[in-house]
Amino acid sequence: MEFSQALDAHLKAIEARDLDTFLETLHQDATLILPNGTLLRGKDAIAEFHASWFGDPDWSMRTETVRTETAGDSAFVVLSVVYDDLDPEGKPYQKTYYLTLYFARAGERWLLVHDQNTFC
Repeated sequence: MEFSQALDAHLKAIEARDLDTFLETLHQDATLILPNGTLLRGKDAIAEFHASWFGDPDWSMRTETVRTETAGDSAFVVLSVVYDDLDPEGKPYQKTYYLTLYFARAGERWLLVHDQNTFC
């Protein structure tokens, strides 16, 4: 599988809120840093967070690729993200941030090793 295919599958799983498919794209020891600085370690912690997030029907996100680089068995992408959601009172809000995704090849597959979110 090419890195571009793995990235596309990962992003489509997020868009579809498909937790099972999303988890298939993760390395067992993956890390995730949220925009507020919270660090999640391991597939189980990331799965728990995403189960809650995917259960929220109010959000949407659009991504635009800023940079992609592949070097041997590693690859990363920097995405510009526009995120729309509703606050607890039901008022719409929008956030923009950069999303960096780092993948490593595992046999014929690419698995997400690290996910970093940084507000603009």
